[in-house]
Amino acid sequence: MSQPDRQVAAHEQAASHRYTVHYPEHPPREGDPHYKDFEAYRRRTKDTAQCAVGTHRQDFSECDLTHPLELHHTHVEFSLQNGVDLAWLERDYPGISDPEQVGAWVESADNLQWLCRAHHRGPGGIHTAAAADYEAEKYVRGLIS
Repeated sequence: MSQPDRQVAAHEQAASHRYTVHYPEHPPREGDPHYKDFEAYRRRTKDTAQCAVGTHRQDFSECDLTHPLELHHTHVEFSLQNGVDLAWLERDYPGISDPEQVGAWVESADNLQWLCRAHHRGPGGIHTAAAADYEAEKYVRGLIS
């Protein structure tokens, strides 16, 4: 018999994820001809940049504002661009099916967002937390530590 009025008490649970990422061959970042576009975007927007998570929440109380903001490749990381299935990318970003243009798109505003250090590389950051947990963190205060 179920007891719908019972609640599970607040609790903490450790989580870890271990898997292997298979990076395609890619050039070193220093030789990327589109890196100048990334740097131009950084220069053009850094003075007014805000953490995308804080902006989404309209609350920066859990953002690390003691360090400079960091630019994140939102959809496709630089190191993965040579492995992109262009038909899949084209569905979400029409006009990007030309293999010669992928590198430029990867370093463009369509694929970049500013994040504070905590939301980029911290325990609850997009490069650390599972995707579902990172998404939930936008709505649950203090979710990940």
